[in-house]
Amino acid sequence: MNANSSTSSRFYYGWVVVLITFVTLLVSAGVRSMPSILMVPFEREFGWSRGGISHVISIGIFLYGLMGPFSAAILQKFGIRKVVVASLAVLAVSMLLTPMMTALWQFELLWGLVSGLATGMMANVLGVTVSNQWFVERKGLVVGLLTASAATGQLLFLPMLAKITTDAGWRYSIYTAVAIIVIVLFAVAIWMRNHPYDVGLAPYGTKEVVRPAAFTGNIFTAPLIALRSSLKSTTFWLLAGTFFFCGFSTNGLIGTHLIAACGDYGIVEVMAAGLLAFMGLFDLVGTTLSGWLSDRFDNRWLLFWYYGLRGLSLLFLPFALEATPMMLIIFSVFYGLDWIATVPPTVKLAAQQFGKEKSGMIFGWVVVAHQAGASTAAYGAGVLRETLGSYTVPFIAAGFVCLFAALMAIRIAKAGAAVQQVQA
Repeated sequence: MNANSSTSSRFYYGWVVVLITFVTLLVSAGVRSMPSILMVPFEREFGWSRGGISHVISIGIFLYGLMGPFSAAILQKFGIRKVVVASLAVLAVSMLLTPMMTALWQFELLWGLVSGLATGMMANVLGVTVSNQWFVERKGLVVGLLTASAATGQLLFLPMLAKITTDAGWRYSIYTAVAIIVIVLFAVAIWMRNHPYDVGLAPYGTKEVVRPAAFTGNIFTAPLIALRSSLKSTTFWLLAGTFFFCGFSTNGLIGTHLIAACGDYGIVEVMAAGLLAFMGLFDLVGTTLSGWLSDRFDNRWLLFWYYGLRGLSLLFLPFALEATPMMLIIFSVFYGLDWIATVPPTVKLAAQQFGKEKSGMIFGWVVVAHQAGASTAAYGAGVLRETLGSYTVPFIAAGFVCLFAALMAIRIAKAGAAVQQVQA
């Protein structure tokens, strides 16, 4: 297929790649969210403490983020299809071994280490890599769609797996997830393509079919070199700082502990998982819209509003838990609309500030900060729940740090100033 035929065709194969990536990220996010429905069953069956389980989850969350900058280099070096197939295979094996575990250290090995590293290869950086390689136009929209896959993963997975866990036991929910992973693995192996050049196409929005540049660096040192250069930039620290608070207030806190917190108020697991799924539904809308907005408006101010509104919703959450179910539904809608809506503006700012070549790895380091925040909240909230008997303090604290993140966002330099800063 030549350039002329690719541009005249009504259908662009890059959208197939986006769909496969969306499903892959959806499944990865669904697996990463599973500990939230396993926490209480593990307490009951194994006698493990809430703090001990939270510690394992926090390790998995951190490693999930730490893989980001290295996965960006690995994806460029070996190609998207090979890396994703290998990651899905490792994830499936680790989950198949989960029902056999009898000790907390085994849970830490399988879900803290192996699952954290495997899902880390299929995190936001995968979506950024796909959008960078396949799209010039509509890149923000694509990033928004792929980011929203995490919310969709909760929407599809959590209520179903919570129902299976309640009716048949947590082991059967694990087996169900493994079956889904295997199906996705075969879909990736058959239909995924690494670059438009592989099918004779130009990146969307251009007309020239070009061979992708070979990755020449070292997959371990290249991310470190990119980090070293970005450390000179105040913009990097602001992006990383706001994303730390983003992780602290989303998957680390709400994604990990909301179901358990609802249990403290007599709300059953299936209903609590439904609340997370409801958030996922609205985040699918909010994050996709955020991608569209990121192509059109100042991304710094978008982040200001996203973090500010999220902070207000978290300050409202303790009151919603004590009030009527309608208050929790209102929280789910309000919070859900911008749960992961911060990602498209952050990706856009990273690309504007540091250039297309480095943006994947640098955004990967920003994601490390996100997961460090998530890891802190996952462990810290569990410990505070054991100590204080409720989640009120972690929820209120998360609300205030989001308001602080909103103020940090408007301090991010505009693109031209930041590039000059890095070059200096």
